[in-house]
Amino acid sequence: MLTRRDWLRTTAAAGAAVSLSPRMLGALRTQDLITRAVPSTGEQLPIIGLGSSATFRRVAGGENVAALGEVLKTFTDNGATVFDTAPSYGASEEVSGQLATEMGITDQIFWATKVNVAGRGGGSADPDRARAQIERSFGYFGVDVMDLIQVHNLGDPPVQVGILEELKAEGRIRYLGITSTSKRQYPALAQAMQDYPLDFIGIDYALNNTSAADDIFPIAQDQGIGILVYVPFGRNLFTRASGQEVPEWAAEFGATSWAQFFLKFAAAHPAVTCVTPATSQARHMLDNIGAARGRLPNEDEQARMLEVEKALPPAPRRRG
Repeated sequence: MLTRRDWLRTTAAAGAAVSLSPRMLGALRTQDLITRAVPSTGEQLPIIGLGSSATFRRVAGGENVAALGEVLKTFTDNGATVFDTAPSYGASEEVSGQLATEMGITDQIFWATKVNVAGRGGGSADPDRARAQIERSFGYFGVDVMDLIQVHNLGDPPVQVGILEELKAEGRIRYLGITSTSKRQYPALAQAMQDYPLDFIGIDYALNNTSAADDIFPIAQDQGIGILVYVPFGRNLFTRASGQEVPEWAAEFGATSWAQFFLKFAAAHPAVTCVTPATSQARHMLDNIGAARGRLPNEDEQARMLEVEKALPPAPRRRG
């Protein structure tokens, strides 16, 4: 029986060979992606990246990972760079690293992963376990220098941020940060942003989840901290928008699908550096990258987008 690694070797070539419509790809490549500067360095990053939780994670845990090769090829072929993952996302690190190696695209990716051996916002982190987890990530990606490592879910910042500071001083990582997608942790996140020399935070933000814009984004702007946006489609936005038409006026800023509508809203806030929606399908990856083309909605348009969200039907109640 084939192991996952054996399967990766036999499917990566197939993933790399997948081609989308040449006309579609050619048209897309003629337009530059919108970028934002990392506050601490000025490095420009495309505003749309790729996350590896949710569906990506589920596919990575199976045997047929060819679809993920297609996603990564579409991702890099169209100029996106930021790939966000974590040791807790199942086999996502191992699979993405192996596929990137097989396709020869490792150097085209801005690798952003995480560390946490302390649990979600509680407990103490064993420094040796944290360092071992970090070294596994280096091994999966096959890189000598990691672009970004963040402490996941605010796990024991004194220990784990301290380790990341050491690695940054040694030149082994370029950026360090902290993440949280829990509003209960926002006060602790805000404190950490002022206590530690962070380059990035990762946080949830969406058209129907804008609390971070009030509670966290101003601190990031004051402290010169970049933001990776997680969960940009909210918890039920696609379900609520199902069967509804994207407003015609959204085409004025280049949104022709609900995915682009939601992503452009998340990216429009000036504090946001990159939005990282997860997907396991190349066609969705291509659609998502479309949100980094054209322009972003202005403040008046963002206000109209919020009104559109309020008018969407409620999500159906689950039975049980």
